[in-house]
Amino acid sequence: MPTDLNPYGGVFGGWLMSQLALGAGSLASRVGRGKAVVVHATDFTFPGAMRVGDELTVYAELIVQGRTSLTIAARGEGRERNGEAVVEVARGQFKFVLLDDDDRPRAIDKAE
Repeated sequence: MPTDLNPYGGVFGGWLMSQLALGAGSLASRVGRGKAVVVHATDFTFPGAMRVGDELTVYAELIVQGRTSLTIAARGEGRERNGEAVVEVARGQFKFVLLDDDDRPRAIDKAE
């Protein structure tokens, strides 16, 4: 959408970061079987450009599992709207903490 563009007409990097966070969060909730919130985000790069109308696919992989936290690497690929060309457009890492019903950190092995 036009509100997701940078001043040069390309897709805004902040929007890409948020989409990676959503994809990584989905994996964190599945692995932890419950509420997971981002507490840290690092190592963002934007190796390729994405245009309005391109399709974004997000891939997420668990790379570190702690007692109450999960570190997940996320990568986004853009596929051109009217073709098959694919380019990596963003990647980064997210650390999630699992929370109980009172929003306090909980151990992963105690997930319900």
